[in-house]
Amino acid sequence: MKTFRPLTPSQRYLTVQDFSDVTKTRPEKSLVYTKKKSGGRNNYGRVTARAIGGGHKQKVRMVDFRRNRFGLEAKVVAIEYDPNRSARIALLEYSDKQKTYIVAPDGLQVGTSLMSGPTAPPSVGNALPLANIPVGLHIHNIELIPGRGAQIVRSAGSAAVLMSKDDGYAQVRLPSGEIRRIHENCLATIGQVGNAQWENVVYGKAGRTRWMGKRPMSRGMVRNPVDHPNGGGQGKSKGGGGRQHLTSPWGLLAKGYRTRNKHKVSNRFILVRRDGRPMKLK
Repeated sequence: MKTFRPLTPSQRYLTVQDFSDVTKTRPEKSLVYTKKKSGGRNNYGRVTARAIGGGHKQKVRMVDFRRNRFGLEAKVVAIEYDPNRSARIALLEYSDKQKTYIVAPDGLQVGTSLMSGPTAPPSVGNALPLANIPVGLHIHNIELIPGRGAQIVRSAGSAAVLMSKDDGYAQVRLPSGEIRRIHENCLATIGQVGNAQWENVVYGKAGRTRWMGKRPMSRGMVRNPVDHPNGGGQGKSKGGGGRQHLTSPWGLLAKGYRTRNKHKVSNRFILVRRDGRPMKLK
């Protein structure tokens, strides 16, 4: 991380990444396309997500989350920056000269040979079915449905732990603390996602968040009662003369209200919830 002398107010707490791990500055042309920005609007042109708009132009890197080229050896050509995710990405070149991107795990070096499939060794960067991964290893880029591609544990610095395997399923402890059963044919990548210093980034000024495509939004508590359920009051008040539950502008509770469907099908795969309590199945 880089810090700055506080010559201006915005530089006092500003921190940026030094990008010392990035070895290639331009993306592979055949693997990118221009990202279309919606400004938070749907196909009718109506705002459905507030405080979104502007931002720097970006290219989407087509990351291979399936890793379904089993048995083919690939070499790491470069480690690159991806503006669309917190983690770094690695450019791979297979033995048949085809190139793909993957999420770069911690410790992956340029020149390393990687492989995916049941016969791949359980080393950092290799993708294997959970049935072939030794218990106790850190894993990331985990599939929830075999063949669909990695859906969880993909952000910078995150890692899950393979705890046990039994009856065709593997028990995995996720970064949130949740313990979940996942089918043993699902692929997972060995190691922890790189760029763990991402959590230490401090934007330092409002303009930098605008570069990210985020627009300002006033808090509901500082608005008038006509504009927000939490608005009004003399001075700094929670509204209504007493404690009022924090809500969205449309009255949906903002804190403590559970939005997960109680009868969701995947509940049967959760053994321990992220708060440490066992999952109750009906």
